[in-house]
Amino acid sequence: MITLALILGGFVCLLLGGESLVRGAVSLARRFGVSELIIGLTLIGFGTSLPELVTSLQALSEGAVGLSIGNVVGSNIANIMLVLGAAAFFTPIMASAKTLRRDGLIMAGVTLVLVGLFWFDGFTRLTGSVLTGILVIYLIGSVWLDRRGKSATGQLHVDEAELFEETDPLPVALMLTLGGILGVVFGARFLVAGGTDAARMLGVSETVIGISVLAIGTSLPELMTSIIAARRGKADVALGNVLGSNIFNILGILGITAIAYPFTIHQPVIQPSGLVEMSTTIANSVVSWTDIAAMGLSVLLLFCFAATGRQIGRGEGATLLACYAAYIALRFNLLAPFGVTL
Repeated sequence: MITLALILGGFVCLLLGGESLVRGAVSLARRFGVSELIIGLTLIGFGTSLPELVTSLQALSEGAVGLSIGNVVGSNIANIMLVLGAAAFFTPIMASAKTLRRDGLIMAGVTLVLVGLFWFDGFTRLTGSVLTGILVIYLIGSVWLDRRGKSATGQLHVDEAELFEETDPLPVALMLTLGGILGVVFGARFLVAGGTDAARMLGVSETVIGISVLAIGTSLPELMTSIIAARRGKADVALGNVLGSNIFNILGILGITAIAYPFTIHQPVIQPSGLVEMSTTIANSVVSWTDIAAMGLSVLLLFCFAATGRQIGRGEGATLLACYAAYIALRFNLLAPFGVTL
């Protein structure tokens, strides 16, 4: 019961804290004359990804590498299969070819970079600094390109900012921002504590809890933003939200966490002689080939569905949701009775 209470409490704190933080930060930005483009590209993108960042930092500070990596990988998978799938199932999403060519290809590129980091186990401070630097260049370049002309991608960021219509008084905005930060911090602590206990009780790895419980919990802000967008007739905002969030998860979250807590994804292996050595293969790391394949499949399906008719329809949204359910069931070995195992 305590474990369940910690997980549910973490979900609530992350959801309310993330929403409060974004609303307060957007109100503050508007008070100081920041454009809707920059608000959508930076503040909302950062605000909705902050739960993943704080949760990953909290997990690494306690030595739970599986929870941290599982959170990032699982969030990227959930953003496409769960968040985008749910939004498309609610309302078909129009996909701009220009948006896919720019942010979509960048997301695919950084996903390949992440696979390379897994292969070489390259989560050092230097790597983290490079990833964070690339993120800064991406943000500056995006603002510059979007300000030069009225691009489809820039309009998506403006529409994303306009979902948050409130412009609260300065004291209220400050309270919402600070309260949101506290909510995210405490939510991350609750979720990491509950996730660690759940892994021990269920007899599964911390990574499995990371790619499921933590990833779903930290993806709640993106899910709520996408649902709000769909209800207000701006379902295409969900696509920009997901692309931006996945880029930030890899470049920003892994970059910052590697700078703060350099880590290895390899696990110790006991040799027949009794010696304990660190593994040098993904087969004995906290990340499985199933997770990498699911992440790659999610990106591939996104491009295939978006390119077909330039929209992601309800049927394609249902397919994404079904794939996500199958992936989670596979990682929890729920399909073993049917002869399907890892």
